Amino acid sequence: MIQDFNDQARKNRTVAIWLLIGVGMVIVQTLLGGITRLSGSGLSITEWNIVTGTLPPLNEQQWAEEFAKYQASPQFKYLNSDFTVSDFKFIFFWEWFHRLWARLIGLVFALPFIYFLVKKYFTKDMVTPIVGMFVLGALQGAIGWIMVASGLVGDAIYVRPTRLAMHFVLAMVLGAYVFWFAIKLLIPNNKKIVSASLHRLALIILVAIGIQFIYGALMAGHKAATVAATWPTINGMWIPENMDQSPSGHYMLENKITIHFMHRGLAYLILLLTILFTVKAAKIKVSGVFNKFKYTPIILVLVQVTLGIFTLLSSNTIQANKWLTFETIALSHQMIAMFLMFSMVLQVYLIKTKTGVGNK
Repeated sequence: MIQDFNDQARKNRTVAIWLLIGVGMVIVQTLLGGITRLSGSGLSITEWNIVTGTLPPLNEQQWAEEFAKYQASPQFKYLNSDFTVSDFKFIFFWEWFHRLWARLIGLVFALPFIYFLVKKYFTKDMVTPIVGMFVLGALQGAIGWIMVASGLVGDAIYVRPTRLAMHFVLAMVLGAYVFWFAIKLLIPNNKKIVSASLHRLALIILVAIGIQFIYGALMAGHKAATVAATWPTINGMWIPENMDQSPSGHYMLENKITIHFMHRGLAYLILLLTILFTVKAAKIKVSGVFNKFKYTPIILVLVQVTLGIFTLLSSNTIQANKWLTFETIALSHQMIAMFLMFSMVLQVYLIKTKTGVGNK
């Protein structure tokens, strides 16, 4: 009996490591998506060929054919009409690599899954989470193409910001889902602490981070940083005028100043809530996993707020098709945001509401 228990514990740990590798690859994929967006590369490949698109063009004729497809796109006509094949190769690489990495993620999840299934590593309670994981992965790929397609019609020169937000947020949901699955296999319920109020607070912060992701993606999608490259005020105003107006669409999703206001306000709210969380967590004197990681969120949120401020202030240095200070800081801002989310997912898991009751 003890031997069976130890054997399953070993299998669980192996599955958890597999899942955490997947989480790491999702993080890399999201950063590649950030590079693709910041370098203006996202619309360079105008078709979605899952198999045949794995290899890049291998000769000048193939490059000419791909370039011709791009030349028919609105982005080339209205924004990059001066591009040469050499310019095109640069933006093509990042979008191709972004898609290649997505394919690699699929393989990293699929091949070990088959092995674990054959070797009976999975218990019955793992089946539903695994199915959910693959469904989310497939949905993310489909939404990725829907997002790209939105920038290939009419007079669009970029993807629709709302679809970019959907693509990014779903990537974070996928990452958090797989991460939760992994830590559930690694950290048993008896390693958790009990605090109903702290659990609720951690959950509130996590929800706020999720909403913040939407507005961060809208900031990126609308390229809104430059319309208010000031801090702490928004172009000299604490509460800007005409935030309830928008020439098209809902002002909460389309008005760039409103998006600024929401993104900054949510940042301050998350900072204050995380400070409160840290003060309450500091009073809990226990050893173990929670004690090791209870200060991680406040460190990350302070770094994140700082990067956010410098992202805004450096946005006036943006130059088309050039990677400068703004792009580096903006990508770092996105990376720390992901780490902050994962740190709060861990806190929600580690804090249970009642003795003997785990978070399912």
